[in-house]
Amino acid sequence: MGILSNIFRKIFPSNHPAAAQAKPQGAPGSMQSGQPQVAQQTARPAAPRPAAPPPAAPMEMVDVEAILTKMEASAGQTLNWRSSIVDLLKLLNLDSSLQSRKELAQELDYKGDTNDSASMNIWLHRQVMNRLAANGGKVPADMRD
Repeated sequence: MGILSNIFRKIFPSNHPAAAQAKPQGAPGSMQSGQPQVAQQTARPAAPRPAAPPPAAPMEMVDVEAILTKMEASAGQTLNWRSSIVDLLKLLNLDSSLQSRKELAQELDYKGDTNDSASMNIWLHRQVMNRLAANGGKVPADMRD
């Protein structure tokens, strides 16, 4: 499980599609008996196809700023999560070490120099906020691209 998935799980409610995507899924087509499952063919006529499912309801927006502000209030320390990836990770009780941030950078396909941690950290924070917004998070515009 990636660091971004861990961030999603900490922010989005468990019933939110973004949190569901962050959970490990069972292998598709797994065999329970160890034997391949063979479809049985019958001579019955084909059943009529069911009607198309109704369109999916729009994804519920999750107020990321409100969630993180509430978490900060109970954290017992002031963290600059609005602009610092280190403080954001600390607030979420995730590993904020340089190694962890380098792993997140790799996960998000960072093209810059990971030894330039200041530039990488700014980019990481922006990308995390963009990803939260793209997955149903309400994120203030000044924290996104």
